[in-house]
Amino acid sequence: MWVLSLLILFVLSFGYYATKLEIDASSETLLLENDTDLKFSREMSKRFQGENFLIITYRPNSDMFSAKSKNEIQNLSQALEKLPLVKSIDSILTVPLLLSPPKPIQELIDDVKTLGNSNVETSLVQNEFLTNPLYHGNIISKDFKTSAIIVNLHKDDKYNEFIQKRDALNSATTEAEKKELKNITTAFKLHRDERRIIEQKNIENIREIMTQYGKNSTLFLGGVNMIANDLVTFVKNDLLIYGSTLVLILIIVLWMVFRRLRWVMLPIFISILSVIAVSATLGFFAWEITVISSNFIALQLIITISIVLHLIVHYNELISKYPKASNHRVILATILAKGTPTFFAIITTIAGFSSLMISNIKPIINLGWMMSAGIALSLLIAFIVFPTVLMKLPKLKSKTNKQNSKKAFSFTQASANIVQKDKKSIFIVTAITLLFSLSGASMLIVENSFINYFKQNTEIYKGMKVIDEDLGGTTPLDVIITFKAINAVEVTEDETDGFEDEFNEEASSEQYWFTKEKMDNILKVHNYLETVPEIGDVQSLASILKIGK
Repeated sequence: MWVLSLLILFVLSFGYYATKLEIDASSETLLLENDTDLKFSREMSKRFQGENFLIITYRPNSDMFSAKSKNEIQNLSQALEKLPLVKSIDSILTVPLLLSPPKPIQELIDDVKTLGNSNVETSLVQNEFLTNPLYHGNIISKDFKTSAIIVNLHKDDKYNEFIQKRDALNSATTEAEKKELKNITTAFKLHRDERRIIEQKNIENIREIMTQYGKNSTLFLGGVNMIANDLVTFVKNDLLIYGSTLVLILIIVLWMVFRRLRWVMLPIFISILSVIAVSATLGFFAWEITVISSNFIALQLIITISIVLHLIVHYNELISKYPKASNHRVILATILAKGTPTFFAIITTIAGFSSLMISNIKPIINLGWMMSAGIALSLLIAFIVFPTVLMKLPKLKSKTNKQNSKKAFSFTQASANIVQKDKKSIFIVTAITLLFSLSGASMLIVENSFINYFKQNTEIYKGMKVIDEDLGGTTPLDVIITFKAINAVEVTEDETDGFEDEFNEEASSEQYWFTKEKMDNILKVHNYLETVPEIGDVQSLASILKIGK
């Protein structure tokens, strides 16, 4: 009994680290490690720095350009601007009206009109929102029923600094570099967790404001920060719901199968000990739970139960076969008989999960480690707790032949009869099943539509659907055009003078970058992208050129 006491004491003490279990739902959990495209993307992000923002889709019950709707947008924007993380608000009231009516550039610079600071005719504003490439299907839908309120957030420069330092040290070779990488990773996680709490509070405040000012309209919140925040909530709920629901189902099934309280409580007790031990291990080694590994508790429970069920069934078989044998001998025979086959079954399962470790996606690698370690712990705990508890319990009475005869139907016996008497039908059914499986496998597709990862009643799905259908799309794609360097013409010193040196210096400045040839290439790419049906809104330098023309 002291073995069991020590094990339980160790698991419960070590279980403290289960409280350190972290959840990461950032976009980095879905990216390949050392991916060349990811590196290129981060390099371009440094060069072309974009804003971090959230989008509120606004669909009023009245006309979009009515005084009532304008006031509601204005009040909503003013309330949002008071939040500490909010830098500025863009909406149909604040964007500059460049074509209402068209004016020379100098006049536009001196007097920039917006829908919020002027009384421009509604027809002119509507026409601009339909024709201006910057606003067309972007800030407002084509039917003028839905518009976007863009909540620009302050940049987290410290976060980006940690990312850059960590990426620079990912290929660390010296001990000093590895130590620095470890320190930066730890500091990064601390900052990320602190920032996550702040951003969660910010999103909660935004939703409260939306509820307060959205009584006469339909509002949805979208954006990367909101999705990451909600995903953390989803993962937490999944861990709780998957685990508790499965435990309840297992209790019902175990009772229906065995009809004995010990065969319900013992498997559940062993499974819970196993889950605590695995969760503590993950917390101790700082392995983070992601969307991919959020069902690890369910997997752990199922595999642990399967181990214990093999032991229970064999124990009952020995009790029925040798009713006069002592409880100690039956338990020992059960452990010895099932030790080797269970070990090999677990080893093959671990091998299967270990294959995930060759992936380049970090959450999948972690899932392989999680399940491999978890299954090994399940085997160890089951083979310690099961015999130890049974030794303290009275021996079960074997069922009499009269009790066994009460069973009207046995699935295993029916299957055995089919194998013995009707072998031809087995081959026919197997062939049909194989053909059906192959035809079905050939029709499998990979679903990479982010919106379809969520249920239709979630805020993420509702917001993304509106943005996809009415406001230009939710998944941005950056197309980078790199122009070849023009080789300078070699000249001798005699052919150059001060004037030419000055001219060459001026010609290499940024103002001469925008040549007609380069602009024509950008226009070609821009116009082509607009013809692709899967692409919503396209923004580039060509958009500004079109406005100028």
